[in-house]
Amino acid sequence: MKRMAWVLLGMALVFAASEVRVIRVEGGRLSGDLRYGPWVFEGEVRGRVKDLTILAPKATLIAPKGKTMQEAEGEREARFEGGVVVRRGRVEARGPALVYRESTGEGVLLGPARMRQEPKPGEDPVEVEASRMTFQVDTDTSTSESALLRSGHQEGRAGLVYYEEERGLAVFTDPKEVVLTRKRKEGDLVIRAKEVRSLTGPKRLIATGGVRLVDGDLVTTGESLYYDDTTGEAIVLGRPAVSENAKEGFKLSGSTLLHNVNRHQVRVYGRAFRLPVEEFRKLGER
Repeated sequence: MKRMAWVLLGMALVFAASEVRVIRVEGGRLSGDLRYGPWVFEGEVRGRVKDLTILAPKATLIAPKGKTMQEAEGEREARFEGGVVVRRGRVEARGPALVYRESTGEGVLLGPARMRQEPKPGEDPVEVEASRMTFQVDTDTSTSESALLRSGHQEGRAGLVYYEEERGLAVFTDPKEVVLTRKRKEGDLVIRAKEVRSLTGPKRLIATGGVRLVDGDLVTTGESLYYDDTTGEAIVLGRPAVSENAKEGFKLSGSTLLHNVNRHQVRVYGRAFRLPVEEFRKLGER
């Protein structure tokens, strides 16, 4: 009985998810087979699915072969083309075309794609350029490929950028190297790592997988770091962490170093420190 109850619950959740993912397309001139499709919309077309709105000059809604458009709800594919605008909350994205699949709840915006999130009071806007972007309708998340993300005077480049819109959490990953840059008049501050997780609102981040912090001639390396842009302090952990300025003949090592990028100074951090990874977890991540 318990097993049957779990099966029924699972079926109910799948059905509920498919209902949420069903797209409604309206506007423009409609043509095509009204029963089996495809339906072609031309003109000022608007697609709506949950809180995601898609605008385009043309859209084509397709059902799997042998199913009517009504029977196929939850399995259809919508293709928008001719210059697409995607809106959700404070986010607006643009690209040449978008493909949305009801079965996955994913809308793939083909590139070159650009996204901008208007800021909350006291924060900076977030802008992303990418080869393509995938928007999830089940959550307020997107994933951008070959991406550049900018927020204020900071920018990050990576093969993949996962972004949670309301939290402002950006997760940069790259098989080679993630590069984050803080623009400064006296020379850019650069952080290199395998993975970087950044909260774009408060401008705090953690970097892992081997890190390199370049502050002019002063370079600090380690296994991971925590950085707070409001204080300009980076706490670098290693076995050991090493800071060096070859030009001035300076070298310092320790299990934990405190690097102040505003003062261009490094000292041994005398207290125990653990990365606050809980603050930077993605949705559903444990």
